[in-house]
Amino acid sequence: MKKALIFCIPLLTVVLLSAFSLSGNKKRIYMSTADSILADRKHYVDEIMAQIKGKENLPADSVFKNIKILKGVPAGRLLAIMDKGWANSLGVTCGHCHQNGQWELETKPTKDIARKMSAMTATINNQLLKNIEGLRGPNAIINCTSCHRGSTKPALQMPVAAN
Repeated sequence: MKKALIFCIPLLTVVLLSAFSLSGNKKRIYMSTADSILADRKHYVDEIMAQIKGKENLPADSVFKNIKILKGVPAGRLLAIMDKGWANSLGVTCGHCHQNGQWELETKPTKDIARKMSAMTATINNQLLKNIEGLRGPNAIINCTSCHRGSTKPALQMPVAAN
């Protein structure tokens, strides 16, 4: 029995230490992936901002090709909305919806889905929420993060508050 314990305790120690070490590696891998996504977006936003230098305050549809929503929004602000709003809320790079470097192309279905989701959000904020009596605060809104929370797949179940 003592021999079994002498063998098992060091083995168990190695297994536990390995498990903690692997979980730490997963965290580092996740962090490096998140950092990589942020770096990728920063690269493209900086590149585009350099290309439109001096036109940042012009309407987006006069600076960029194929703008179907957010027409009239300043070009620089459009980039911030896509980067800090949409891409950040879904945890994705620009290439999730766009063909990098050929931004006007319609090659990815996610680009049209983003437009439709934006329209849905506007409908909820401008029509539906305004008609719900008793909401706390006069200006209740939702945005991409309300459902996506950093993932391309929206959260399907929300925690239910206990009464």
